[in-house]
Amino acid sequence: MTERMKLDNEIRFERQAKGAWLLRATQLIPVPKAQLFPFFADARNLAVITPPRMGFRIRTPEPIVMTEGTLIDYTVRVAGVPVRWRTLITRWDPPNEFADEQLRGPYSLWHHRHRFTAVTPGETRMDDEVLFRLPFAPLGNVALPFVKGELRRIFAYRRVAIERVVADGSLAASVSSR
Repeated sequence: MTERMKLDNEIRFERQAKGAWLLRATQLIPVPKAQLFPFFADARNLAVITPPRMGFRIRTPEPIVMTEGTLIDYTVRVAGVPVRWRTLITRWDPPNEFADEQLRGPYSLWHHRHRFTAVTPGETRMDDEVLFRLPFAPLGNVALPFVKGELRRIFAYRRVAIERVVADGSLAASVSSR
């Protein structure tokens, strides 16, 4: 990995107002934006980029047509406990960005914005911003170090998983087969 990629592949947290936190993650991906966006537009690929220990499973019947207003139900394990999660797609602007909001799940607030920027014709910078707040604040904040560590591990796994599907050609295959 080049020094530039190391600098861009970072995950950081910033304190926000009213007990919220902002996670920022960036990744340079050696794929054109127009080829990369469809991979993330397919909800089934969430299972590819989510750590297996989380037991990610989509509950919404397929096919899922992604657009503003799409609802996606899934189950994930949080600290080993299965949790139902419902996401609403609140912004849909292919191939530039999309955003989702947790309507039901483990957080009292979860807004996730995914942005895709062409750096060169063959390289895309993916920026994630997740505004989140833990439930039962301020008492729930005792879990903040655990949650931040877990989110860091999830996004680090995702980064490696994306690198793997790019390297082995399955990203291109998953997009062309749909």
